[in-house]
Amino acid sequence: MPEALVSLSNVWKIFGARAAEAMTAVKMEALTKAQVLERFSCVVGVQDVSFAVPRGEIFCIMGLSGSGKSTLIRHVNRLIEPTAGTIEIRGTNVSAMSERELRQVRSRQIGMVFQHMALLPHRSVRDNVAYPLQIRGVAKSRRWAVSDHVLRLVDLVGYEDRLPSELSGGMQQRVGIARALASDPEILLMDEPFSALDPLIRMQLQDQFKALVGQLGKTTIFITHDLDEAIRIGHRIAIMKDGVIVQIGTPEDIVTNPVDDYVREFVKGISRLKLVKAHSIMEPLNGYRGTLVDAPRTDENTDLDQLIDLSVATDRPVVVTKEGVDVGVISKPGLLRGIQGGKA
Repeated sequence: MPEALVSLSNVWKIFGARAAEAMTAVKMEALTKAQVLERFSCVVGVQDVSFAVPRGEIFCIMGLSGSGKSTLIRHVNRLIEPTAGTIEIRGTNVSAMSERELRQVRSRQIGMVFQHMALLPHRSVRDNVAYPLQIRGVAKSRRWAVSDHVLRLVDLVGYEDRLPSELSGGMQQRVGIARALASDPEILLMDEPFSALDPLIRMQLQDQFKALVGQLGKTTIFITHDLDEAIRIGHRIAIMKDGVIVQIGTPEDIVTNPVDDYVREFVKGISRLKLVKAHSIMEPLNGYRGTLVDAPRTDENTDLDQLIDLSVATDRPVVVTKEGVDVGVISKPGLLRGIQGGKA
């Protein structure tokens, strides 16, 4: 597995004047969130969260309002201090960093983009993007060159001298992304950056963002309340409820193997055609009794949409291959069950 740039281990956040006392009671008595509120007048925001994000991954944390996802992401750059647990950036405990070390990490290793960009209204687009570099004391010629470079990456050439008020919402969002990229961070923290945009613009930015971070190799933690968005851009998805991570998996894992009724309710309206792959619905080759003469062959990662095209063109089942070797078979009934969501 690639190197984990961000790791969280048993992270808790309890809000309230008696948070430390409540944390001790939780560990000793396994109190519920409701019991903590009743006994200590404290609110549990994050409960015993652990995960690791390897280099280059887009890790989406999805949950409804109040699930704890935005609280959680703010622990990564220590905008919020954990009540218990550890957060590590490249193996270094963030909580153990001095204020100086933390400022270095925030300015050089982590870029953060919020839902509301908080662009400086009196500064041009170029100056907004260059602002983090100005804080670091970078020379004007250098920071303007960097600003122009990242504005090209987000397709805003020609708008460098405009004020934020002269841009559309989607363009302002791209300025925010460019500003986060200007210091060339290894890690991007994205807190519902596209949620206020119109659906079409939002989808366009999702595609542009995924392509851009893939091109640049950025490790990203992306917060969203929209499962469609998480599936569209995420390599893996963590689903949160009441401060707890209920399930972590690839989009295909989440859709095909929901761990409980809460996740099942989320995924029931998601199209499976581009998510479910041949390896998930195939039957073992040695268990198939029919003839495979002249049967079409396809790779194990072929999705349902492509499998349908193959299947309608032949009366034969589809043979699934892995690295050129036949490993399974998909009959028409098996394909239909895969589309429906039942077991193959």
